[in-house]
Amino acid sequence: MTPPLSIRRIFPAVVYLAAACMMVSAQVAHPNPASACAGCHASQARPQPETPMGQAMQRPDSNPLFKSHPHLSFRKGPYTYTVETKQGQTVYSVTDGSRTISFPVRWSFGKGAETWVLENNGNLYESMVSYYPSIDGLEITTGDADLKPQNLDEAMGRKLSETDKKDCFTCHSTGAVSAGKLHLETVTPGLTCEHCHTGAETHMVAAAQGGAYETAPPDLRKLLTEDISNFCGQCHRTWETVVRSRWRGEVDVRFQPFRLANSKCFDGTDPRISCIACHDPHQDVVKQDSFYDPKCLACHASKNEAGNLSNDTGSRPAAKACTVASTGCVSCHMPKVKLPNGLVTFHDHQIRIVKPGSPYPD
Repeated sequence: MTPPLSIRRIFPAVVYLAAACMMVSAQVAHPNPASACAGCHASQARPQPETPMGQAMQRPDSNPLFKSHPHLSFRKGPYTYTVETKQGQTVYSVTDGSRTISFPVRWSFGKGAETWVLENNGNLYESMVSYYPSIDGLEITTGDADLKPQNLDEAMGRKLSETDKKDCFTCHSTGAVSAGKLHLETVTPGLTCEHCHTGAETHMVAAAQGGAYETAPPDLRKLLTEDISNFCGQCHRTWETVVRSRWRGEVDVRFQPFRLANSKCFDGTDPRISCIACHDPHQDVVKQDSFYDPKCLACHASKNEAGNLSNDTGSRPAAKACTVASTGCVSCHMPKVKLPNGLVTFHDHQIRIVKPGSPYPD
């Protein structure tokens, strides 16, 4: 059914322009793909490009790190690494003192902490060193500390397998993988609307022609909590993926869906403990602990507090209220845990009562 004319008139000119651009050439990247969606979904689309997901991957010429840090250097054993930016070109080099190899940085992965993907003879490599804001400098890339390069070529970085490449680009960009194959010529850096909302581009084109309702992507908010966890876990790792991969120790603190599923209070049908109950993927991550208090109290409120909450818990039983405090919940029950290299810290999403000196639950 075609929407009334009064509804169709609200679609701004930017939607028509974006649709026309996409039909002309799929290889011409929109400078801000989410801007085309902002005409109807402003509160979600406008801030999303600046989020960690929106900037999960960047091209070197648009990476602010390389502008603020044109020269980065690091030494590990016999090898010295440099990342230099001159006249808009960023080059990654490693030397053993007698020989030097250099490659242009093709892509930057991550917002904040960054790892780089290099290309040599048609092969892609993960840089051996990465940038960490906690030290404002370079260190060995997370997960590569056990690698022992035997020569300069191995010291450059880790060669990515076909599976590695597809996994990396699938989670850090949009449009890189189709029909199970990697197509870097069509990649859009970062996660755009289309990445999570399959069919968003088709929907934009249809919206310009008055067919918006029939082509709207599925509403992800209607998924069950466990389904949302698995959806987000495609990149943040599901419980099953971590268990099957046998990842153990503090390194798995960065796999939030896995950690959350291990919580005693996790209920795959309770919307109060889903990923999107606490985090809006269209907004930057809120780092203020007190922001999450109402979300914790949606389940763990005392009788007096429950009367002041707007959350509709329906017929679900209330969880025990904390006897210590009703503020700063995550600071105690979701402690900060550092990765083994000590350079990156995550809130542990395995919600629990933390006792001093207790080992990391794994």
